[in-house]
Amino acid sequence: MSKVCFYLDEDAGKKSLVNALRNAGVDVISTAEIDRLGSSDENQLIWATEQNRVIYSFNVGDFCRLHNAYLEQQKKHSGIVVAAKQSYSIGEQLRGLLKLVESMKAEDMENQVVFLRKYIES
Repeated sequence: MSKVCFYLDEDAGKKSLVNALRNAGVDVISTAEIDRLGSSDENQLIWATEQNRVIYSFNVGDFCRLHNAYLEQQKKHSGIVVAAKQSYSIGEQLRGLLKLVESMKAEDMENQVVFLRKYIES
């Protein structure tokens, strides 16, 4: 079983969070680092899936809709983690994402939507 690798979309991909995750040994990249700023949410999810990465976003509504569309079309994605944009500090997001990495394997995340608050508030 393999570790969860993250792809942070442009709204969640703050450099300080990316650096903190890397310092903790997490495999993470952001849209800015790979020049994918402005790509649609659907294209971001497709790319993340092609790279076996779990996407992390504040865009709860759109990614939940995409998840449901994938299920209806029997398509697979590598996993989605969402959080309400204004709810959590960088430190809280870091702790939540690290708890997720410790408790889930990449295979467990396939076709799942996870709300980060589960790992922050537990």
